[in-house]
Amino acid sequence: MNYLFSSESVSEGHPDKVADQISDAILDEFLRQDPESKVACETFCTAGLVVVGGEVRSDNAYVDIPSTVRGVISRIGYTKAEYGFDASSCGIISTIHEQSADINRGVVRSTEDEQGAGDQGMMFGYACRDTEEYMPLALSLSHRLLQILADIRHNEPSVMPYLRPDAKAQFTVEFSSHHHPVRVHTIVVSTQHDEFDTDERMHERIESDIRNIVIPRLIASLPERTAALFKGDWKLLVNPTGKFVIGGPAGDTGLTGRKIIVDTYGGRGAHGGGAFSGKDSSKVDRSAAYAARHIAKNLVAAGVCDEALVQLAYAIGVAEPVSVFVETYGSSHVALGDGDIAARVRELFDLRPAAIVRRFGLKNPIFGPTAAYGHVGRKPYRAVVEICGEQREVQFFGWELLDMVDQVKAAFGL
Repeated sequence: MNYLFSSESVSEGHPDKVADQISDAILDEFLRQDPESKVACETFCTAGLVVVGGEVRSDNAYVDIPSTVRGVISRIGYTKAEYGFDASSCGIISTIHEQSADINRGVVRSTEDEQGAGDQGMMFGYACRDTEEYMPLALSLSHRLLQILADIRHNEPSVMPYLRPDAKAQFTVEFSSHHHPVRVHTIVVSTQHDEFDTDERMHERIESDIRNIVIPRLIASLPERTAALFKGDWKLLVNPTGKFVIGGPAGDTGLTGRKIIVDTYGGRGAHGGGAFSGKDSSKVDRSAAYAARHIAKNLVAAGVCDEALVQLAYAIGVAEPVSVFVETYGSSHVALGDGDIAARVRELFDLRPAAIVRRFGLKNPIFGPTAAYGHVGRKPYRAVVEICGEQREVQFFGWELLDMVDQVKAAFGL
């Protein structure tokens, strides 16, 4: 019997995502000046106020916290007083202090490869064949719709001139009993907007624009097999309360790390519970989650299975993971059990924190782009950034590279 599955995403202007982007911008500024910085930065934002707290250890970096915070808020689009939260006038409080020496002693070692995990815990990575990016379909569509909405707001404001930064999208997809997507069932979009007419006329205009501008652009951007899932009988719900003028941090408090399911797999697979943004790569909550995604994606792309969940678990101060787990949900194409697949994964991939950091260049200031529209499923690219006063080309989203497919195929005889 067919079933329905739903996932949501939130825009860069959602209050929790504002907080995530501020935390990652501060992390990037520390890494730009001192790649050895240890950072755990949390952000709270509400009407007219941002509070930044956390722990930092750096030998020589100085970050202008207020300037960094205002830059992020301005880039997102909170630049008008009527939004109740704007870059030029919001108050900013910083309570950042030095990292605990008890944590630092487990992370900093005389030999880099002996670097221990920054905390205990378990991290998950997931991949499937729903999309070309090996991501769950409902989440991928939710991200993409909001990116189109943001592109209109930033680059074509005359098309939908009333748009404000806060927005959410949710897709419900019908799947076959064999877990293949059949059709898009329901689309829910809530977008913050100016007050520009009566409530009824505002709602009619916004719903019409979502239906006739945004969704056609979304469908046109998709591969043919995915676009074919929009069969014309999907349901659309836009701003279901009828009005969404008050939004962003003025409408709801934002906190770093409160959108971890949006950041990962939209409820598919699993999540270890640790947030990503604001944490340097010594925190395996972040770095090992990226490594687990890299493993899962390369397993599926290599043809080992059609769906993969990878769990890594660590003890604070210990370099090697205490466990590696793989679940293929019965989709394996090799004559091995999931335990045997996990054993080979452990042989193929160096999962010590220092090795993960080297592989993906996680001491570089690359984290700002991860803080909205997903940490995984993104297109990897290289770009030039300033590090320690020099211009260097670095890799962004390196955990999305399919650079282990050949080795995986060889290891599994494919």
